[in-house]
Amino acid sequence: MSTQTKATISWIVTFIVMLIITMPGLWVVLSGFRPLQEILAKPAIWIPKRLTLDNFYAIFGIGETQIAIPVLAYFRNSLVIALTSTAIAIIVGISGGYAFARYRFKFKDTLFLGLMLSRTVPGIALSLPVFIIWARLGWIDTQFGLILVYVALNVPFTIWLIDGFFRQIPKELAEAAEVDGCTRWQAFWKIEFPLAKSGIASAGIFAFLTSWNEFALASNLTRSTNSKTLPVGLTDFIAQFTTDWAGMCAMAFIIIVPALILTFLVQKHLIAGLTFGGVKG
Repeated sequence: MSTQTKATISWIVTFIVMLIITMPGLWVVLSGFRPLQEILAKPAIWIPKRLTLDNFYAIFGIGETQIAIPVLAYFRNSLVIALTSTAIAIIVGISGGYAFARYRFKFKDTLFLGLMLSRTVPGIALSLPVFIIWARLGWIDTQFGLILVYVALNVPFTIWLIDGFFRQIPKELAEAAEVDGCTRWQAFWKIEFPLAKSGIASAGIFAFLTSWNEFALASNLTRSTNSKTLPVGLTDFIAQFTTDWAGMCAMAFIIIVPALILTFLVQKHLIAGLTFGGVKG
């Protein structure tokens, strides 16, 4: 078998596998632009006969058919919570990652191991104790309460990933800059930070996607339009006897788009982060 034939077969197999993996997402996206009757049709209609924006008009309260769901408020909440928690997690992650990579201090390995072990606990397992504590503190149904939870979820991963990048950067570069007259902060900001920006961008996109898409904790800690996020808002389409699949798919499309745009904008740094961030043992 020739090399070209092997490459063709490999490409076809990869395409089929990726098509199977992405099929549920593609189905949701297409269903957002299809009438409800076509979505519920039996036998199933695999190829859409008509695409429409009526589902989006309905959830945004435009036109004759309107749905009383505050999509814009949910979008604003998701954006504020995801961006704020990501920014805080990245700031803490840079500080912690740099400290673990560059300095020696007591219980360093123990603290690092503890951070990594805390990330292995699934968020849903913490939902009950977090709910009890947050209820006593009065943080239920607040953006602050959800931001704090997401920061706690993202910090261990960002520290681990950014620590790997700083370990790849020779410390002699910063030392040489200090010899030339730079302060410790200037050496970090002008020399080490630019070299680690791919890892920081990778950590940022993962932290943002975690906060943007998370449902389990948000559904327990939010109650009203003051703090509900878009994933939790999807449950508003479920009534006692019916489910508005068309509206739900349209809203799911709105959830997907910002994540795709952000990933596209930082894809260069993301790819560099995935290929360069590992620490050689």
